[in-house]
Amino acid sequence: MLSRLMSSSIRSLDRECNCTVRLLDDSEYTCTIQRDAKGQYLFDLICHHLNLLEKDYFGIRYVDPDKQRHWLEFTKSIAKQMKSQPPFTMCLRVKFYPPDPAALREEITRYLVFLQVKRDLYHGRLLCKTSDAALLAAYILQAEIGDYDPGKHPEGYSSKFQFFPKHSEKLERRIAEIHKTELIGQSPETSELNFLQKAQMLETYGVDPHPCKDVSGNPAFLAFTPFGFTVLQGNRRVHFLTWEEVTKLKFEAKTFHIYANQKEDRKIILTYFAPTPEACKHLWKCGVENQAFYKLEKSSQVRTVSSSNLFFKGSRFRYSGKVAKEVMEQSAKIKRDPPEIHRAGMVPSRSCPSITHGPRLTSVPRTRRRAVHISIMEGLESLRDSAHSTPVRSVSHGDSIMASRGHMADGGEASTSAVISDEAYSPSDSVLPTPVAEHGADMPLARHLNGAPCSIDEEKESEERASKERQAAEFGPSKRSLGMVKSRQSPDVEELNKFILSVLRLFLVTIGLLFTLLLLLIMLTESDLDIAFLRDIRKTPEFQQFHFEYFCPLRRWFACKLRWMGSLVVSK
Repeated sequence: MLSRLMSSSIRSLDRECNCTVRLLDDSEYTCTIQRDAKGQYLFDLICHHLNLLEKDYFGIRYVDPDKQRHWLEFTKSIAKQMKSQPPFTMCLRVKFYPPDPAALREEITRYLVFLQVKRDLYHGRLLCKTSDAALLAAYILQAEIGDYDPGKHPEGYSSKFQFFPKHSEKLERRIAEIHKTELIGQSPETSELNFLQKAQMLETYGVDPHPCKDVSGNPAFLAFTPFGFTVLQGNRRVHFLTWEEVTKLKFEAKTFHIYANQKEDRKIILTYFAPTPEACKHLWKCGVENQAFYKLEKSSQVRTVSSSNLFFKGSRFRYSGKVAKEVMEQSAKIKRDPPEIHRAGMVPSRSCPSITHGPRLTSVPRTRRRAVHISIMEGLESLRDSAHSTPVRSVSHGDSIMASRGHMADGGEASTSAVISDEAYSPSDSVLPTPVAEHGADMPLARHLNGAPCSIDEEKESEERASKERQAAEFGPSKRSLGMVKSRQSPDVEELNKFILSVLRLFLVTIGLLFTLLLLLIMLTESDLDIAFLRDIRKTPEFQQFHFEYFCPLRRWFACKLRWMGSLVVSK
């Protein structure tokens, strides 16, 4: 009896697993779930913990063992999606940014969106001009520490906060000036709302960048926003398509296609190449979900979409949530007392800190600054070929400016692109999952600035790799030029291979259909159906010859074999 109880308890433990979810304020929510629990169950637990009703804007993100990011699908089992052993670690993030944050019904929802956009600003995903950056940072300062108090806030107090990947002393002085003079008396709620309204006007609001390459091999970032699909290169937005213009999203292996209809029935197809097939599929699924959420009027209009051509199954996916208009209508029906909000205040964050854990770049001596810059770029180069959904590519500011000028000189669509920042768009921190382990206060400066985990051994490897690259640059310019030619020709070769493969698939499918139709016709003609069409076929000499010379002997052979097998079974 005791052994039976112990075995049942062990089986129940095997069916349970621990799950940790990092929230937007960097606190952690830990729970125990059944192994067959679906994503919706965990999401409901988190929303209940946060007292959140407007929950359709949020999602749960996780990273698989190959370091590929995913959104947790609520209709599927958690354990089957994670592809790893428990305990599971995930993050709560804003999945669909509200087009108008001021229209959100509850303050708790605005606060969580504020934390997400603040995180985007720190990690370099939200870009803006210097003047806008100073105002956004001043709003954050007002929301976190309140009104300026000379007794509590000494000279240079704004330098203790890290709002952006890079700071300058001039920008810090401007932030403090706005906080002292223009924001006096604003409550945290008002400052957060003003911050969101200002951020919502920026072109990179709601951007979750997916790094790809265009057909020429140039790096680009693809993103989906509340207003449409956008492509960023350097510090410019080179393409923007509204959700009404986008007609189809398709991918095959590492190739991603966007089909759109613009004004005057102008049809365009944009093609980009993702680092891995998994990253391309993640990009496609994000696009399908964003298009359904922002474009459709009702969730009943959502259809299952396929990534492939007509005759091939490919990947199939269906968005399972509500659409934006339904979320707004449901939010208008909320009638309850506003829930209490526990703001984090000045507690430093582990992945998006408000207070820096090391010296600013401007406070480092000139020689030290050059060494830090080299270590940062080496760290980025070491991550360039990794399997993240958003791999990092090291692009210097000067190169991006030269590229932008080249686009302007060439004319075309680049001439109409809009400058979105004074810096090149290189959201290095967004490529990495939010760390769960607590980082020490002695974090290396290179790691703190670009978000890349960088140990001493990795720095040595980066130095060795950099020396090898310098030697290759000195002794092998011809090899490098040949490699560049091959890289430029690789998209054409891939397109040719995909075309040949598609033709072969179409041929095999056609042969299979013809063979199936032939078998069906033979079965109908040999049956007892009395139809004029079949009677005419049976009277033809060709059918008579086929019937007596092939079909009847084959039927007798099968009947003989069946009788033999039946007698064998009966004898046994």
